[in-house]
Amino acid sequence: MNIKELKKNKNRLEKVFDINIYPKSILTFKDTLLFLARNAQVKNLYLVSNNVNEQYFKDFDGQVFEKKIDKDSFCVKICDLTHANALLIQKYFDFTRPRLIGCQNSFGFGDRLGLANPGHIRSLKGSKFKPILAQQSIRELTRTKRTPEEVIDAAVWAVFQEGYVEGFGSDADHLKTTDDIDLMMKAGFTMFTIDPSDYVDNSADNLTESELSACIQILPWNELNYSPEQLFSDYVKKTFKISESLTLRPSYLEVIKALAKYGGAVAHIKKMYDYLKLNYQDKPVEIECSVDETESVTTPFDHFFVVNELKRLGVEFVSLAPRFVGDFEKGIDYKGDIQLFREEYSKHLQIANYFGNYKISLHSGSDKFSVYSVIGYFKSGYVHVKTAGTSYLEALKVIAIKLPQLFREILDFCLDIYETEKKSYHVSADLTGLKSGKDYQDQELVDLFNNNNARQVLHVAFGKVLTGTDHQDRYLYRDRIYKCLRENEDLYYQLLTEHFKKHLEPFANL
Repeated sequence: MNIKELKKNKNRLEKVFDINIYPKSILTFKDTLLFLARNAQVKNLYLVSNNVNEQYFKDFDGQVFEKKIDKDSFCVKICDLTHANALLIQKYFDFTRPRLIGCQNSFGFGDRLGLANPGHIRSLKGSKFKPILAQQSIRELTRTKRTPEEVIDAAVWAVFQEGYVEGFGSDADHLKTTDDIDLMMKAGFTMFTIDPSDYVDNSADNLTESELSACIQILPWNELNYSPEQLFSDYVKKTFKISESLTLRPSYLEVIKALAKYGGAVAHIKKMYDYLKLNYQDKPVEIECSVDETESVTTPFDHFFVVNELKRLGVEFVSLAPRFVGDFEKGIDYKGDIQLFREEYSKHLQIANYFGNYKISLHSGSDKFSVYSVIGYFKSGYVHVKTAGTSYLEALKVIAIKLPQLFREILDFCLDIYETEKKSYHVSADLTGLKSGKDYQDQELVDLFNNNNARQVLHVAFGKVLTGTDHQDRYLYRDRIYKCLRENEDLYYQLLTEHFKKHLEPFANL
């Protein structure tokens, strides 16, 4: 039996090795058969070869032994899913390397546990969206104690396991400093989301004209390569015909307000962009600009102003995340006037179409089903949706189904720390309607995932749940969570697939 025959005989391989092979992972490279397989909870990369002298076979780190399959002997190497082995997989199989997605509709699948990407990939069947599978912010890395390399590796093994050859992106999300850029670039990220929220003046909407004038005096005009006189001349009462139904003719007050609010942010984006381009000229990168993590809503003129200024400064970007009207709270549907959102989104879309070469990015995009329907309704433009916490909640749902007592412990822990953990998130959970874990029947625990208050309580505490330890430095929940998810991998993938199909279906006509 040769390698080609082995490739067609999955059942024989499973019987010989006493494993369960992921069928879409079976590939050949030269005279070696490679596949991912699971034995109980442990997942490994297997190499089966006739020629152990090839350098690529030697390069992989693993245990080597001979195995007789029928009458033929093969050399087998069983490898752990390590970072070093992931780099080799990327070297030999280019579909496992993150790439630039460009101006195409895309969906960000944040995976805080490193186990969800296969389910994300399965949910894409029938969708035209391109996936961003490796997506993690600095804040999430800090709270989960993961490394950027671990995030990329999880995506690499997922696409290999699922045989997904259509290409995926990797998003270094919410970067605030050049050190953040260096950290994520080293790991191999290709998309860099610049977050200038620390430089946005949220008070600008409520300041008087004289107060706004004082604010703009301290802006970094050298970095903006501009003067106030030039700027006002270029904007005030000038007519910008965006489309047949939208014309902007900003007043002096609108201009000075946009300048006070976003001038510092534009300068910071430019500084981060220049650093990236200067220090990583040989790296393929794409940029997203995010002004969504602010209290102040991005008006249509604000949007126009920010993009126009970035383009004047030579900043090339693939997507922009405005702060939309209404509330985009974590883990639940949109809160606000959906008709007003429709009207405002239409204007944002027309502005994006006016400039013509970037997509509108929707952050805190998990479970915003009413908003998806609005965006899908327009059937034009390009969109990028970012999700993260909702995949973690689907993981906790598996815990609630399979280990309800563990879930009760986690629920009580989250309730205890909610008031502290919510401070850096946009949430509004009301704890008065929630009970202690012991007061819920098993099915009621699963039903909590349809309760907005419970979803937000569980969402914001993810970091402490995953990293909390006892007085002997043993994880409180992490090991048990991972063990349960690995033992019930198929259920987790099923829940993720069903959940994200609901996310993707409203965009079917884009």
